[in-house]
Amino acid sequence: MIVAGIPRLFATVFAAITVASCSASAPARFYTLDSKATADGQSPATYGVVIGTVSVPAVMDRPQLVVQVAPNRVEIDEFNRWAAPLAESIAEAVAANLSVLLGTPNVATAQRESFAPAYRVTLDVQRFDTVPGEGVTIEAVWAVRGAGGDHSRAGRTVAHENVQQKGIDVLVAAHSLALAQLSRDIAAAIRAEGKK
Repeated sequence: MIVAGIPRLFATVFAAITVASCSASAPARFYTLDSKATADGQSPATYGVVIGTVSVPAVMDRPQLVVQVAPNRVEIDEFNRWAAPLAESIAEAVAANLSVLLGTPNVATAQRESFAPAYRVTLDVQRFDTVPGEGVTIEAVWAVRGAGGDHSRAGRTVAHENVQQKGIDVLVAAHSLALAQLSRDIAAAIRAEGKK
């Protein structure tokens, strides 16, 4: 009788330990990228801009933040996650930055029915490095095309932001600053095209 109850006792103890360990684990934190651009005092743009395709490296295309822990090693942080898909978050941050830099609300992340943009921006993010205690690097190839689909301007931006403090919050804020730098390069190209 006692022997027959031992497996049941082990099963009950194991279930209790499993439940306790699950409830003791840290809750997930969710992050967004913000607009950090500031107006440069130039006259407001009179044309619309849409952010088209944004691609990110496959290793970064996941809900979890990916941090670089060695030259050829990354860790996927299960408890720190993006609130939305990374490509979508980048598009929204760049659109918000361009709205400030160009001085116009006519910047969107998707084609809307009553919105006829003069320019379409595409982004190929080739690096989105996050190094705890050091900083972040964003490297992107971008293109600005006119409404007719003709190739207007293209460029490559490498934006690096150092961090002095530890923690994911500072690294995400640094990524927002790096995206503001990328957005400044794109805004300059759009303004140059607008003056033609």
